[in-house]
Amino acid sequence: KYWRKWKSSIEKEMCKIDSMEVFEPIEGITPEQARKSVAPLIGYQEIKCHMIFDVKMDGTCKSRFVAGGHTTETPASLTYSSVVSRESVRTIFTIASLNDLKVLSCDIGNAYLNAPCKERIWFVAGPECGKHKGKVCKLKRALYGLKSSGASWREMFSNFIQEKLNFKPTTMDPDVYIRRATRADRTGDYYEYLLVYVDDVLVFSERPQETM
Repeated sequence: KYWRKWKSSIEKEMCKIDSMEVFEPIEGITPEQARKSVAPLIGYQEIKCHMIFDVKMDGTCKSRFVAGGHTTETPASLTYSSVVSRESVRTIFTIASLNDLKVLSCDIGNAYLNAPCKERIWFVAGPECGKHKGKVCKLKRALYGLKSSGASWREMFSNFIQEKLNFKPTTMDPDVYIRRATRADRTGDYYEYLLVYVDDVLVFSERPQETM
C-alpha cells in the first residue's frame, strides 16, 4: 500500500518534469562519448540527478527530481538568490500599517523550473526518467539542486515584475519592489510594495489580489 503512494508521487513529479521540458535527451551519443566532450556537449559538465523524498505533516508523500549541483564549479555571480532582509520586511509592514494597506502572500510552485539553466550540464537518465533511462540528457531548466538555479530564477522573475507589472527595485533592498498606485477613493496616490524571498512573495496594497 505504501509503495503505491511513493510510485504515484514519483510519477507525478516526472510528469511535471516532462511537461516543463526540464531536460532534452541527446540521441546517438553514449555516456562514454559524452565524457569525451563530443559535439553537441563540448564544454558541458556531467552531474548526477536523482530523486529525494519527504513525508509532509499531513502524511503526503513528496518526491522531487534534483541535480547534484555540489559537484559543479559555478561562478559566484551565478549563485545569488532573492532574499529580502528582515529589516526590509519590518519596515514595509510598518509602512503598510500606517497607510492601511492589505497584505497577501503566496508561494510560487516549481519556481526554479520556470527559469532557464545557466550552466552547461548533462546527465545520464535514471529509471525515474522512464523511456529515457540510460540516455544522455542535457538540462534546459534551472533544476533544484544546481548552484545557479536561484540566481536564474531571480533574474527571470525580477524581469517579469519590472516589465509586466511595472514594479521597480528599491535602492535600499533589491528584493523590495515598489509601484505607484491610485487609491480606490481617488483621494491620492500611494505606493504598493512587493517583497521576494526566493519563491515566496508578499504584496502590500489596497488591492493585493489584483497584483497576484
